[in-house]
Amino acid sequence: MKKNVILSSVAVAVLLFSGCSTNKPTVDQTAKTITTPSLESSSVNTETTAPVTSNNATDNVAANGASMADIEKSMTSVYFDFDKFNIREDMKANVSTDSSIAKAAASAYGVKLEGNCDEWGSDEYNFALGLKRAQAVKTELVNEGVDAKRISMVSLGKSTPVCTEKTKECWAKNRRVDFKLLP
Repeated sequence: MKKNVILSSVAVAVLLFSGCSTNKPTVDQTAKTITTPSLESSSVNTETTAPVTSNNATDNVAANGASMADIEKSMTSVYFDFDKFNIREDMKANVSTDSSIAKAAASAYGVKLEGNCDEWGSDEYNFALGLKRAQAVKTELVNEGVDAKRISMVSLGKSTPVCTEKTKECWAKNRRVDFKLLP
């Protein structure tokens, strides 16, 4: 019995000392994952230009030489009601415009949908709700002709608020799906 206690103590001590490091961990600033959602991707090449085809919905971004960043800025977020993931009637025009841009000016890029939530609810609940919101937008984009293979989704939960005030108006700004373009 005494032998087992000593061996266990030695094993714990070895694990404890081998696991501690004096070096600080490095963070890859180019990666963008669910575990580090607040980092902005610096690996996006904003000098790349998309092939340009013109239609009424994309005339403002389809000018020759429009960069990926310019096209991405023209895509509008889709906002949601509290605790909901269905697309509101007033947001359907945003989705239609975004799908037109995705099919024309951004046709050479992948589209990443980032689901976001307000600060209410647990982390687990908000990650699930953010993914449901992204899925709802993806379904609408696919229904409007965007290739599903080009669309990826991620839930950022409540980790990337655009507004931090404690008001209903502010919380409403955080319940959204944002569009990011991928090379």
